[in-house]
Amino acid sequence: MTTLYINWDFDSEIINIFGFPLKYYGLLFASGLLLSMYILKIIYRRENLKDSAHEALFLYGIIGIFAGARLGHCLFYDFDYYSKNILEIFLPIQKTINGGYKFSGYAGLASHGGTVGLIVSLFLYSKKYEIKYLKILDLIAIVAPLGAVFIRLANLMNSEMIGNPSTLPWAFIFSKIDSVPRHPAQLYEAIAYLFIFGIVFAIYKTKNITLGNGFLFGLAITLIFTMRILIEFVKINQVEFEEGMLLNMGQLLSLPFIAIGIYFMGKNVTRKRS
Repeated sequence: MTTLYINWDFDSEIINIFGFPLKYYGLLFASGLLLSMYILKIIYRRENLKDSAHEALFLYGIIGIFAGARLGHCLFYDFDYYSKNILEIFLPIQKTINGGYKFSGYAGLASHGGTVGLIVSLFLYSKKYEIKYLKILDLIAIVAPLGAVFIRLANLMNSEMIGNPSTLPWAFIFSKIDSVPRHPAQLYEAIAYLFIFGIVFAIYKTKNITLGNGFLFGLAITLIFTMRILIEFVKINQVEFEEGMLLNMGQLLSLPFIAIGIYFMGKNVTRKRS
């Protein structure tokens, strides 16, 4: 009996205009951000928050996510290279074999770093617009899993963060990598994050559940990074130094977020009992 696997052969580049490529990654990243902002606009009005505060959130969010994700990748996943090519951390360029530079886009973003960057930028945002910090973290936590769905779909279009070999009937052959059937780990994560979005959003909309500030934030990051740890077991390692490690870098970096999430959920439960 012959198993028909899914042959994945998408070009990561949609179109190239005078040397400037439009890629699926950027399109999906932007789409996830815009959809999240649209949902947040509805939530802001429900919470009686100003439209001006919502409009400013986009700038704070994109700077925090992007700066954190970029620095996170450069520091934790490819420090040896970027410590010798510091300019490439900040500019979308890459050194050529001739010693010059070419436009490459930002190749390398880490979700853990993006989370930290967003948390920091939201602290500054909360001070500027006089919104309780934990309240704004809760509101962002509602749409954060949805944004993560689009990022993992973008990884799928790039044929990156691929899974281990698999004989399952839904295995993908990432033909730009090799001819081996593999777990579509990016798709697993995207589906998991979509369910998490549904859970967090449903809890937010259920008015008969009284929760303190910080609970939704704690719940979201606990679920997101728990799934990240579990799904990493069916992924190939992203960098060479992870070979032989009991937990890879993505899993190790997820542990502090889970601890923080449990703390905030536990804090709310304790407060409610007292």
